[in-house]
Amino acid sequence: MAPVNETEVLVSEQVLVLFSCALSFLGSSLIILTFIVWSDLRTTPRKLLVYLSVSDWLSAVSYAFGVCKVFHTNSVECVVQGAISTFANTSSFFWTVAIAVYLYVFIVRSSQRLADGLVLLFHLVSWGVPLAITIAAVCLNKIGYDASEVSVGWCWVRIDAPDRVLWMLLTGKIWEFLAYLTLPVLYILIKRHIYIAHAALSEYRPILANRPPSHSLSSMADVKLTLIPIKSVSVIM
Repeated sequence: MAPVNETEVLVSEQVLVLFSCALSFLGSSLIILTFIVWSDLRTTPRKLLVYLSVSDWLSAVSYAFGVCKVFHTNSVECVVQGAISTFANTSSFFWTVAIAVYLYVFIVRSSQRLADGLVLLFHLVSWGVPLAITIAAVCLNKIGYDASEVSVGWCWVRIDAPDRVLWMLLTGKIWEFLAYLTLPVLYILIKRHIYIAHAALSEYRPILANRPPSHSLSSMADVKLTLIPIKSVSVIM
């Protein structure tokens, strides 16, 4: 397909995107490597963070390749790069929401068992849905050259697809929008729960100060149990 009304890709734009990709690549690689090296970090929340990092790592590599290449046709490389970035980017949104849901169930609902039981569902949704969307988009010939209309040289939804707006939504934008709606709500609820826990703890401090040592020990145990979810959030975040 001849490049019709192709948007010019500026060098400054390429540099900014590559710098962003490099930061994402380094950050994701660091999280993955520390998880592999230190076995004591292999908790369930850390595992979820590693799955998110794998998605971000793939996304950073695919975007960087596209920015350096600056595609001008629907080549095989263009379709492959577009498919990988579509899958990785969409999966990243799902894993981000999955982590928020896990923290909400674990901390606010105080159910580690239920939270851990959701991990399999997270895998099915966060890998399965993006994979199904990507396969459908590739099979229907929707992934390819986009004339840099909504990108900086990389490939995404084909510019000549009559329903490209629909596929832009399905391959990323709708999930991004839903994530932006869901994440603030969940984290506000978590923050509110932590605030209430802090307030309840502060009420017991005068009582703890006046109790004899024998009673103080049991009260300190209650305090530690109260602080467990708070500590979990501070470590994970």
